Amino acid sequence: MARDNEIKAGLASEALSEHMEKVDAGDANVLAAMGYKQELHRHYSTIQVFAIAFSIMGLLPSIASTLAFSLPGGPAAMVWADLGSSLPTSGGLYWWTHYFAAEKWKNPLSFLVGYSNTLGLIGGVCSINSTAIALPIGKARTAEGINSGAYVFTHVENLTAWPTGWTFMLAWLSPIWTIGAFDSCVHMSEEATNAAKAVPYGILGSIGGCWSLGFLSLCIIAACMTKDIESILNTPFGQPMAQIYHDALGKHGALAFMTILAVVQFFMGLSILISASRQTWAFSRDGALPFSNYWRVVSKRIRCQPIRAVWGCCFASIITGLLCLINAAAANALFSLCVAGNDLAWAIPIFCRIFWGQQKFIPGAFYTGRFSKPIAITALVYLCFSITLCMFPTLGPNPSAMDMNYTVVINVTLWGSALAYYFLFANKWYKGPKATLEDPTMVED
Repeated sequence: MARDNEIKAGLASEALSEHMEKVDAGDANVLAAMGYKQELHRHYSTIQVFAIAFSIMGLLPSIASTLAFSLPGGPAAMVWADLGSSLPTSGGLYWWTHYFAAEKWKNPLSFLVGYSNTLGLIGGVCSINSTAIALPIGKARTAEGINSGAYVFTHVENLTAWPTGWTFMLAWLSPIWTIGAFDSCVHMSEEATNAAKAVPYGILGSIGGCWSLGFLSLCIIAACMTKDIESILNTPFGQPMAQIYHDALGKHGALAFMTILAVVQFFMGLSILISASRQTWAFSRDGALPFSNYWRVVSKRIRCQPIRAVWGCCFASIITGLLCLINAAAANALFSLCVAGNDLAWAIPIFCRIFWGQQKFIPGAFYTGRFSKPIAITALVYLCFSITLCMFPTLGPNPSAMDMNYTVVINVTLWGSALAYYFLFANKWYKGPKATLEDPTMVED
């Protein structure tokens, strides 16, 4: 009997191995059709691709960083699921831009998208249960008690100089930033098994989980915070979430939970580093970054990982992060780099597909059918609104130097510099995505 079980287990294992080889071969063939050879190992399942995107979103740390009412992320997630299933490559956004754009605009637009997305990811470099349980228990023991449902869902305050309606719109910045990692699934596509399904399902799963759990978390926070919102915003701790924890749980409870958030946020950074390094590696593979031949090398010793790109993103994010030491306005500028940079990188491929690439689009395993184009148009409108929204000062139309939103300065400088670099220098060697099927594999022992 034991021997029979061993044989069955062996056969099952052999069958599974053969199935995975067929899946990997199919993924490699799709990649080859796009002109690329398989260089990274495919070892991420659909659930692991989802987990990477969901961990980057990191609900509570993201909520603690932005702390505004959470709203659904918009239809952009659905259009990316379409494209991710049709053309699964780590380069993703800039590759799709080059594929769909008109001949005249292919190279400059894909170059712009590649730089915007790469720097946006570097600039962007879930503990749900503990808060959901501890915060209500701690708040219930205070004199105020837990806030009513009417307060949570209908109470509106305007502590800015903007009209109330626009203040409500500015609260979208929190969910826009929180879900701004769903394209990480795209950058993992060359390491995912059955990528045509893993990528779109990872996108939709992470967005859906983030929306539902994020909404629940914000309801709990709104129910447990003090009604003096101005005192929370002007807390001496410098972090509204820390004040909410302090009011409900006391000094030691606040220290414990903020420590947990800091640790979780560090792991969020590790997850987004994976995504940023794959984008950097893919962009280098096409020769678009300075010293591309150095960054595109993968390490044979560490399971064919792009280690050089990983370390490059680490050092770039550290140097960029030093801006946060200047003042709060500089820290907010980094926030805007992630939001506006990635939004533009997502919007341009959608625009190219709608206006130039309808006949070139071949659906993959995931396809929204006749709703595909309406979803794409809606997503484009949403992303344009999102880019515009994050340009506004949050406190009012006449900000001081400290309250000014420097998104326009940071991102226009970034986009202008990328285009200037292309037209002055890079156009001599960057001709869009390069076929690598005949190239020697860039491997470091």
